[in-house]
Amino acid sequence: MQPYELSLGQASRAMAAGWLSPVELTESVLGRIATMEEDLNAYVTVVAESARRAAARAEREIAAAGPRSPLHGIPMGLKDLIDTAGVPTTSGSLVRANRVPAENSTVATRLDSAGAVLIGKTHTYEFAYGLLTPQTRNPWAPERVCGGSSGGSAAAVAAGEAIFALGTDTGGSIRVPSALTGVVGLKPTYGLVPQHGVTPLSWSLDHVGPITRTVEDAGLVLNALIGHHPNDPASSHREPRDCLRNPGRDLTGLRLGVPVNYFFDHVDPQVENAVRSAVARLAGLGARLVDVEVPMTQYIQATQWGLMVPEATSYHENDLRRAPELYGPDVRVLLEAGVLVPATDYLRAQRSRTLMRRAWSSLFDRADLIAAPSVPATAARTGQQEFQWADGTRETVTDAYIRLSAPANITGIPSVSLPVGLDGAGLPIGMQLMGRPFEEATLLRAAAAYEHERGGIAPSAPLAS
Repeated sequence: MQPYELSLGQASRAMAAGWLSPVELTESVLGRIATMEEDLNAYVTVVAESARRAAARAEREIAAAGPRSPLHGIPMGLKDLIDTAGVPTTSGSLVRANRVPAENSTVATRLDSAGAVLIGKTHTYEFAYGLLTPQTRNPWAPERVCGGSSGGSAAAVAAGEAIFALGTDTGGSIRVPSALTGVVGLKPTYGLVPQHGVTPLSWSLDHVGPITRTVEDAGLVLNALIGHHPNDPASSHREPRDCLRNPGRDLTGLRLGVPVNYFFDHVDPQVENAVRSAVARLAGLGARLVDVEVPMTQYIQATQWGLMVPEATSYHENDLRRAPELYGPDVRVLLEAGVLVPATDYLRAQRSRTLMRRAWSSLFDRADLIAAPSVPATAARTGQQEFQWADGTRETVTDAYIRLSAPANITGIPSVSLPVGLDGAGLPIGMQLMGRPFEEATLLRAAAAYEHERGGIAPSAPLAS
């Protein structure tokens, strides 16, 4: 096994024991990038020399005093929406071409304090306003999409070009690409991870979170990110328990909700079968299955778009007036459409979200977690416009991918996507687990138990093998 193939937890333990150095690990990842990037194109910027300096510094620090955190000396990528001092952060747009922030985002500062090594900035859809990352190819099948808008981060982790990465999630953009590339993606509770210094798409729906190879890794990264920050008005003062304090494998007493509506509607049969098989494995570990009916499903899409579109337009208002020609045509149309949304519609969406949060809170009176597909189908072909379901219904790829992930954004609850198998074409299938606000520990405990039962780290992508 090459160092770039290690999980974060494995690499961290190897470095603490003196079997691996940060320099060796960083050079392995940089070598992987040199080999893979022509086929993958996960990065918009690679900072190889500064990464080497950071790795050498981490090596000296660990030798002198031991690791300051499990992330010390670990190479990672950051989505190109996340400000990094002295490193370009362009949000994938000509509007911000050559922009180099003077200060770090809060999450970049916290990762730096933990000793993580920045390898580079990963590709995103322009200003994250899309559920695809067209620049980047899926390491499982280059002719397939890798999802988005955190597709660059997910592809980098899946292909060994980063040990972990951060993405953002407004309607599924951490969980969708993680599901499509066979890795773990965690969208935390809204407000748990500060967003200061992260370019917003929709400030009331946006979340920052980790993309990793294992559930353990996701908890290790999340532990380094959480905590209130005064510069983020949405930042919560609450913190969850240590996200991996008692991982365990016995789920006796855990009530696992299985939706009887919405989440299994218009879902590819292979995806449904894989997710239901994973649910059965969780039941075999002691979880008690409970049928749940998802509330207010007819309002999910309207609420998601009713919040996202006007908030995005409000953020971009000045740049849209100053230089509309610098935006991509599809993003420009969406931003201009936001001007036409009446304030009354935005307030209706806010009211709908309030009612939906209340209804979902009651849902968790019956279940501790809810299990569902992350996406209704595996990775679409590049250029594919829609899915056709068994009843003849047609749905755009974007609407399909956002449909099952949007509820967790609207309600702000935590959700993790983890790989649960492959379809007949050899493409990854993802299951998401959703939990109560600030109950990341419960969420990750169940996910880690399933992961261990299934055999540990999911198989590598063929392109990455």
